[in-house]
Amino acid sequence: MKTHKYLFQYMLSVLALINASGLYSQDWPQWRGENRDGKVTGFIAPAAWPGVLTQQWKVTVGTGDATPALVGDKLFTFTRQGDNEVTSCLNANTGEEIWQDKYAAQAVTGPAAQHPGPRSSPAVAEGKIVTIGVGGVLSCLDATTGKLAWRKDPFPGVVPMFFTAMSPMIVDGLCIAHLGGAGNGAVLAYDLKTGSEKWRWALEGPDYASPVLMTAAGVKQIVTLTEKSVVGIALTDGKLLWQLPFPPQQRAYNAATPIVDGQTLIYTGAGRGTKAVKIEKQGDNFVVSELWSNNQVAPQFNTPVLKDNLIFGSTNMSNLFCLDARTGQTEWIDTIRQDRGGFAAILDAGPVILVLPGSQNLIALKPVATKYTEVAKLKVADTPTYAHPVIRGNKIYIKDQETIALWTIN
Repeated sequence: MKTHKYLFQYMLSVLALINASGLYSQDWPQWRGENRDGKVTGFIAPAAWPGVLTQQWKVTVGTGDATPALVGDKLFTFTRQGDNEVTSCLNANTGEEIWQDKYAAQAVTGPAAQHPGPRSSPAVAEGKIVTIGVGGVLSCLDATTGKLAWRKDPFPGVVPMFFTAMSPMIVDGLCIAHLGGAGNGAVLAYDLKTGSEKWRWALEGPDYASPVLMTAAGVKQIVTLTEKSVVGIALTDGKLLWQLPFPPQQRAYNAATPIVDGQTLIYTGAGRGTKAVKIEKQGDNFVVSELWSNNQVAPQFNTPVLKDNLIFGSTNMSNLFCLDARTGQTEWIDTIRQDRGGFAAILDAGPVILVLPGSQNLIALKPVATKYTEVAKLKVADTPTYAHPVIRGNKIYIKDQETIALWTIN
């Protein structure tokens, strides 16, 4: 009996620690989720999809395309309100504001002025939240209180043509950001606690893609699309490990996040197709070998997802597609244009692929190679949607132009 009593007390202590730390298996703490791969855990598709979702609450938070971060019972948004860029911490269950931080934001000019709010999604880890504004201002706040830990602006006034869009990454106590603009930028690593610069790789500036973490031959590396390449950079010291030319052509951009599948890397860009390479170490150097190249389809402003050896994405013309990830073969391309700008957020939600184009309709697809098979289309906003939906269980958080809303599947 004593053994059972102690075991029960131990289990209660473990549960208390989990609750105190705010760890949830279905958190969405950064761009494209826990592993930056667009995979949702714990979603159970309904046996019969409803015709509409149920809105639980809706609050105005400001303009912006940044995807909120969900950690525990807190929802973090990063938006523009007037002349300020604002980080808000909301109660994820009620939408009530817990704290807010703001600073004066750079004016967004030219064609990019249609999207004056932040494009970069916040990252939350180790008790901190990191944001990057449209002008490249990098901020680190205490996730519990909103108190400013540190703020950096390493390339004042220097941004890509359509302003800063890459989303920061937190890994092994480092904050990784690719800042600056064409011909004048760098991938930087900062100590998350202190803000001190640990290293920088300054050979190419950013375009609009965000980095991922890859481990090849036991070496952790930051992999990202730059203004004209795909690169692998050592996490520990910023050393360039390998580099592939991938310059944008005409009105195309390097905007998609690379997909990591073991030592295979899949990357894509409008006008240049979708490609897969293998990253291996030979002797003291890393070698990149092409596995396949599909010149038929490539996204512009979205990142595909990899599921069960299939790649689901949306072309630069906003047609949904499916590729075989082993061969690169096109399985299908749907004829319906879901948007007019090439925008789409695409998630692997287990039994379905979820797609949210800019057209405000959440689409559920069967993850099959046979043909485009739509199982539901649900309106979730009244204004254009550019952020990813954030999903936990039957709850779906949707950020549109000015608001964020919580919807449930009943």
